[in-house]
Amino acid sequence: MISRERLNPLRKRITEIDSQLIPLCAERMKIAREVAMVKIGENMAILDENREQEVVERALALADGELKSEISLLMRSILALSRKHQRSQMLQGASSLLLPARPSVRENVTCAFQGAPGSWSEQALIKLFPEASRLQVDLPEDVFLAVKEGRVNYGVIAIENSQTGAIGETYDLLRQYGCFIVGRTEIEIRQCLLAPQGTKPADVRRVFSHPDDFKQCGHFLRDRAWDLTACRDTAEAAKITAEANDNRTAAIGSQYVAQLHNLTVLVSDVMDSEDNRTAFVVIATAPEYDESSNLISITFSTEHRAGALCETLMPFMAQGINLRRIESRPSSGPDSYRFFAELEGNILNADMVSTLQQAMASCRYLEVIGCYKSV
Repeated sequence: MISRERLNPLRKRITEIDSQLIPLCAERMKIAREVAMVKIGENMAILDENREQEVVERALALADGELKSEISLLMRSILALSRKHQRSQMLQGASSLLLPARPSVRENVTCAFQGAPGSWSEQALIKLFPEASRLQVDLPEDVFLAVKEGRVNYGVIAIENSQTGAIGETYDLLRQYGCFIVGRTEIEIRQCLLAPQGTKPADVRRVFSHPDDFKQCGHFLRDRAWDLTACRDTAEAAKITAEANDNRTAAIGSQYVAQLHNLTVLVSDVMDSEDNRTAFVVIATAPEYDESSNLISITFSTEHRAGALCETLMPFMAQGINLRRIESRPSSGPDSYRFFAELEGNILNADMVSTLQQAMASCRYLEVIGCYKSV
């Protein structure tokens, strides 16, 4: 009770100060709109670094010494909001964030996957499209080519593993081929040591698998003097092991691929972590979304300066939109990066559209590359 009595007058004073700040902030944003109109008319850049530095230094000159870092952050945040407000004026009337959705293909579905039969990609495809006709291709890029050339309706491609992280090549190919993400799922990865029938663990001398799968099983492999040979995927590793029919040869892969090649499981669950999952996305040539969609993928680039990324992400924080993941990939020039982010939400929601437009106003470039459902 005593603490509340001491806090109440302090909180009342804060409320009084806020009541003065809000109208001043609104007045500043109004002037920022007028500044934007002048800049549009004169074809001037929004960002004026020298002017912003002057504003910050003038504020710091008025600040108490102990509060200089807080005042600097406050002024730079206000300047970022002002800059975003000015850009939003320039973006009025801009085109839609995402093309209209096409109907999903329901009958006679064809889908491409990378890897040999039995690969984790094929298992993800079966989960997503159990009745689909499958096209097996050798390389991740071949999945995108099959989709773009119209040989299949969809492609299924790995995008992230819970242990080894994002698969950068998939992000690069999404931009290169201009495909849209129309679905997502996760596969539980249960790696096993596989070998020809009759093999004992002591017989093994050489093990085949994908490099990422070796990383996922590092603790199991560390104290074993085995030669590790990289393959394109675990399905190819299992096929090589089966064809060799040599008790000194083994593979790391799934129980499913072991059954396909009549291999025995020497050791189950050899992963470092029991929670080992790989996320796969479905790609198509056009977006597909409806009211049930719950995820949005975007790609964007920012100016190469302090705080640029923070400014782009600020609207999502303000609206309470959860950012599930963000990745950066090198772009065309030096010190140039493109970001990929996955958001929780739906492009059909007006608040989401408004937030994306605000983010667009805070960066060089922003594109929505999919609104979809995770299953």
